[in-house]
Amino acid sequence: MAANQRIRSALTNKGMTAASLAGAVGVDPKSVERWISQGRVPHPGTRARVAEALGYEETHLWPQLLLDSRAASSAQSELVQLWPSRESVPGDVWRSLLTRTSKRLDVLAYSGGFLVEVYGLAAEIERISEAGGQVRIALGDPESEAVRLRGLNEGLPALPERARSTLEYLAEVKNLPGVEVRQQDAPLYVSLYRFDDEVLANTHTHGAPAKDSPVFHYQRAADAHLFNYYAAAFDRVWKDATPA
Repeated sequence: MAANQRIRSALTNKGMTAASLAGAVGVDPKSVERWISQGRVPHPGTRARVAEALGYEETHLWPQLLLDSRAASSAQSELVQLWPSRESVPGDVWRSLLTRTSKRLDVLAYSGGFLVEVYGLAAEIERISEAGGQVRIALGDPESEAVRLRGLNEGLPALPERARSTLEYLAEVKNLPGVEVRQQDAPLYVSLYRFDDEVLANTHTHGAPAKDSPVFHYQRAADAHLFNYYAAAFDRVWKDATPA
């Protein structure tokens, strides 16, 4: 990292040394030296005390904080909608996203049965395959301990059977061109549904089934921090999943 000349200049202007600043804000003098020589950024509470001691705004002493603010603004631009639960997501949203998808459909869930039972997932997979798109479905391994325990924790002891049922529904389309169905036993923290450049992230909370948990709708934006964050999360699970 580059040295922070702004803190060094601020110390000179204030008539302070690294040691006196350290004493004023309650840190070790070596920490101040690292802020200066290595460009380290301290925790928010410490930054506030340093800014007050030196008489400058935090963003003057650490201009990279402005970049973080822009990143936060970009992330907000990716958020399309938030619903308090998966059950509260309108059916029209699921249908619209599915029917518009032509290039990439990714599903990461333990069962995802509602997609095949209500929204005709198998038919949509066939359509996407015919259009030359790619489909990746990663469902829970019905024989795994992870899926069994998750079902018990969420009050859904039949979850392994639900996962097996979905896999059976998809048997007729899993070998189509561009389509791959895998089984996974990852401890999911979020179920993911990607439709081309949009994703629905259904968070998981201990003791609550996914249908009762919040859903965030994101779209790929210029910087696409959150979209890429969830895409990478899918890829990590997909890498360790096994063919169904």
